[in-house]
Amino acid sequence: MNPRDPRCSGRLQELARELAADYQSAGGINRAGDAELPSFARVEAVLQDLLTIVFPGYFGGRLSARACLETFVAAKIDAVHDALAEILGGTLAFCAREGVHTPQPLPLPGDDGADASAAAEGLALAYLEGLPGIRGLVRTDVEAALLGDPAATGRDEVILCYPGLLAIAVHRLAHPLHAAGVPIVPRLMSEWAHARTGVDIHPGARIGPHFFIDHGTGVVVGETARIGARVKLYQGVTLGALSFKRAPDGSLARGGQRHPTIEDDVTIYANATILGGETVVGRGAVVGGGCWVVSSVPAGGRILTHTHDDR
Repeated sequence: MNPRDPRCSGRLQELARELAADYQSAGGINRAGDAELPSFARVEAVLQDLLTIVFPGYFGGRLSARACLETFVAAKIDAVHDALAEILGGTLAFCAREGVHTPQPLPLPGDDGADASAAAEGLALAYLEGLPGIRGLVRTDVEAALLGDPAATGRDEVILCYPGLLAIAVHRLAHPLHAAGVPIVPRLMSEWAHARTGVDIHPGARIGPHFFIDHGTGVVVGETARIGARVKLYQGVTLGALSFKRAPDGSLARGGQRHPTIEDDVTIYANATILGGETVVGRGAVVGGGCWVVSSVPAGGRILTHTHDDR
């Protein structure tokens, strides 16, 4: 490599000085040195360990047949607890300091660092106590994929290869944190899955058992969507908001249901768009591919035309 032109080095130093000054003077997109802001890398590491706990032998490397499962999972849970408690402690402090909007009221720490640590440890322990139930839900999702896709050769293929299953599993792990009122962290988890799978499920969405997303790419499920049991979505489906209410100051009003309710045993085919918090797709209904639905569908209904709007 040829030596760099001194003029280039000088200009690069000037640019560094200019950017550093901008970091100090301009806010909004700069958190340099803020240790309390949740780190994507650290959340990703915890999520990988959680997936290993949910799917031992599939995630986190091979597990010896002679390994003591109790010792293995005890070590994983212990490590996840400490890492998650540290992340949550920083997040709680960050939210308290910055006045960050939270999905639910949080047990925000006071000025006492010990209180902050105890609050974070309590949240982490309560979360980990839900892991057996999360595994039970994910097991139903694996079965739904086996029943819903004739191309599936078995559970191993579903767990290793199906992007919809991975997105759902991460949602199962992120949703309890969102429900507990933790901001940012569950969104980082869901965005990891979004980047890996092309499936965008907000951690606030409530999803029943036996959920199957076939193919997956381009599926969007909004924060306040409600999905029942044994629901099947194909690629490109959107469960979104129809419009946004505004506060008197012109800002977007928060709260309330903005996304549709999908009842049990519904099938929604590729690229269908279903919008609005008052829209309910009734039990056993079918929404055809490419349909645009902005009003409720009765139980057992079949929507096969391009637009469904009975308002």
